[in-house]
Amino acid sequence: MTDPATESFVAHRNLLFTVAYEMLGSAADAEDVLQETWLRWVGVDLEQVRDERAYLVRITTRQALNRLRTMKRRKESYVGPWLPEPLLTAPDVAEDVELAESLSMALMLVLETLAPTERAVFVLREVFGIGYDEIAAAVDKTPDAVRQIASRARKHVDARRPREAVSASQTRVVLDRFQRAIATGDLQSLLDVMAPDIVLIGDGGGVKQAALRPIVGADRVMRMITGGLGKVDAVLSVTPTVINGTPALLAWLDDELDGVMMFRIEDALVSGLYYVRNPEKLSRLDAETTLTLG
Repeated sequence: MTDPATESFVAHRNLLFTVAYEMLGSAADAEDVLQETWLRWVGVDLEQVRDERAYLVRITTRQALNRLRTMKRRKESYVGPWLPEPLLTAPDVAEDVELAESLSMALMLVLETLAPTERAVFVLREVFGIGYDEIAAAVDKTPDAVRQIASRARKHVDARRPREAVSASQTRVVLDRFQRAIATGDLQSLLDVMAPDIVLIGDGGGVKQAALRPIVGADRVMRMITGGLGKVDAVLSVTPTVINGTPALLAWLDDELDGVMMFRIEDALVSGLYYVRNPEKLSRLDAETTLTLG
C-alpha cells in the first residue's frame, strides 16, 4: 500500500520530468528538480489541494526556474558550445509529431534563447496546453501578463524553429543514407546528404575534443568529420536509436559510446548536425543503452 501523496506524485512523474527537462535541457538537473518537488510535496496538506496535477506542476516549475539561474552561471564558463543533454525516448514518441518536435534538439536550442520565465510559459502553454491561470500561479504573474509573455515567446520561437516538421520515417531515410556513407567511407555520398549551409555543433564540454564554435558549410563540415575520423585509433560504428523523440545515431569507438549524433532535416537533407561527446551528458544514456543491450 502506498500513501496518497506518493500515488499522486508517481501518477504525474512523467509529466513533471518532461516539464523540467524542457525547461532545463538537462535530464540530470530535471531529476534533481523532481527530488526537490517531492520533498515539498510530502509536506503539503492534500485536503487543501483542489487540483493535485496543477499543484505539482507549480512546484516543479518554480524549482526549475530556480535551477535555471544556477545553470546560467555554469553555461557562462562552459568550454565550447553547450548542447542539451540527449534524452533516450521510446520509439513510439517519434511517431507523435508534436511531442517529438517539442523535444527535438533543434527546438530545445531555440528554447535556450528565451528568458527563463518566457521558456517556462512557452513550455507549459504550447507543449502541455496548461491554462493561463495555472501558469500564472506557477510563475507568479497575472494571467494577462502570462498571455503577453506567451505571445512574445511564441513569435520568438516561430521565427527560429525549423521551417517544417519532418516525420520520423522521413528522418530515418536520411539517417540511413548518412549511416551507410560513414560505414562505407563514401565521402561523396556523405556530402550528398548534407545541405550546402549545414551547421555542425559539437559539445565536448572541455573533456572530449570538439569544435569550439559552430562549423558552417558542407565542405567545412566534411573536412571536420574526415579529419576527426583520421585521428581515431579504433573501430568506429554507428547504430540507430531515438533521442529526444527523433531518430538519431549513437557513435561507438570499439565498444565504448563516444557520442550522440542528432539531426535537423530540411528538404531531405541534413541542415543541422549536433554531436554531444561530453561524458557527463552521456552517462545516463550510456547506462540506459547498456541496460537495453544487456
